[in-house]
Amino acid sequence: MRRPRSLQGRLLLSLGAVLLVIWVGAAWTTAVLLRHEIGEVFDSSLQETAQRLLPLAVMDIVGREEGDVASQRLGAIHGHDELFTYVVRDDEGKVLLQSHAADLSVFPPYGGPGFGRTATHRLYSEEALQGTIRITVAEPLAHEAGVAREIQIGLGLPILLVIPAAFAAVMLAVRRSMRPLRAFRERLETRSEKDLGPVASDDLPSEVAPLAATLNALLDRLRAAFAAERSLAANTAHELRNPLAGAIAQAQRIQKETAEPHIARRGADIEATLKRLTARAERLMQLARAEGGRLRLDRTSDLRAALRIVIDDMRRSMPQDRVSLRVPETPVTSDIDPDAVGIICRNLVENALGHGSPSSPVEVILAPNGLLTVSNDGPVVPPETLEKLASRFERAGTSARGSGIGLSIVSTIAERLGSPLTLRSPRLGMRSGFEASVRFATTGNVEVTTWS
Repeated sequence: MRRPRSLQGRLLLSLGAVLLVIWVGAAWTTAVLLRHEIGEVFDSSLQETAQRLLPLAVMDIVGREEGDVASQRLGAIHGHDELFTYVVRDDEGKVLLQSHAADLSVFPPYGGPGFGRTATHRLYSEEALQGTIRITVAEPLAHEAGVAREIQIGLGLPILLVIPAAFAAVMLAVRRSMRPLRAFRERLETRSEKDLGPVASDDLPSEVAPLAATLNALLDRLRAAFAAERSLAANTAHELRNPLAGAIAQAQRIQKETAEPHIARRGADIEATLKRLTARAERLMQLARAEGGRLRLDRTSDLRAALRIVIDDMRRSMPQDRVSLRVPETPVTSDIDPDAVGIICRNLVENALGHGSPSSPVEVILAPNGLLTVSNDGPVVPPETLEKLASRFERAGTSARGSGIGLSIVSTIAERLGSPLTLRSPRLGMRSGFEASVRFATTGNVEVTTWS
């Protein structure tokens, strides 16, 4: 039989086996000792019976009239099971007196005083008057064995009841002792790669506490390593802003100052490349914020205002009807950082603009329950591609330019907010298009921050 893999199962198996061996051994030892003691008690009873009956038999035999030496069998006063039977004989083996249930075939020839045994009985013999009167008392061996068996059963039945109860008590004790370990495991299971804080381990047993301390130290090192990685990405992207802006300005200046068409085209290509690099740096900053920034605040704000600011800013560089925004008339308040809401909205809209049909607008809808939906018309995205779109540097296979991390940024923020990004293609209730939705946790209309 294979040993259980869990520590709790091993403790139960080991403790149960040890207790079972101890109890069976104790019961067997007790039964052996009791059988020995019972044998001594019965032997003492045999000897006591013989020594008390012999004087009475002598008086009865000596008091008989001369010549009256016939054997006498004592009659039973009341019917009962006679466990001790006896016979009194003279030195020639003639029976002088016997109990009413005595079976002479049971009694062997007299072999001297003391204990004896046949196949069925335990015997004790005694003599008086210089060996002329002899008494032998017999007890069935079955009687002694029956008494010993009843005592063993009396000892065994409680053990049969106690063993399951003891096993149940051991199981409860082990489960209770393992409760801190189960709680620690559950706290550890709830952690994700976004939450690498130390796991509470104050209630753990001293044997396991060092393991928890080592695990928490490892989590600290991982958190520091991830923080350093995010900081490097954010700082690098931030430091690239000014040089890139300067390079773009120089490329634009070259286009204006040159009279050569091919140099102007080269300057335009450089400007476009630098702008794409600037957008990539901006995405890296957003990704660093999504993975390590604080997404919930101590105050609430109206999600409608954050969405309006983002959409109005994007409309400045495109036709007004290219993006439509629908929000409820009443405030939709949440403690989510408006910057995080803006990052989600901007990335979803830019993704829809880059991959959707240019002849139909991108629809941005905020429901009263906090559900943000961004949809666009276009070809249906295959299911196998849809599953991978939220991964980094994944595109839908179109010719549109993009960094490939926009949806990954949205997915990261959504997961940290506890509302995974949902992607559908075709749109709900339609035969074409693409739809992305994120549900924001909403609160009551208290301490609402106004946006200008």
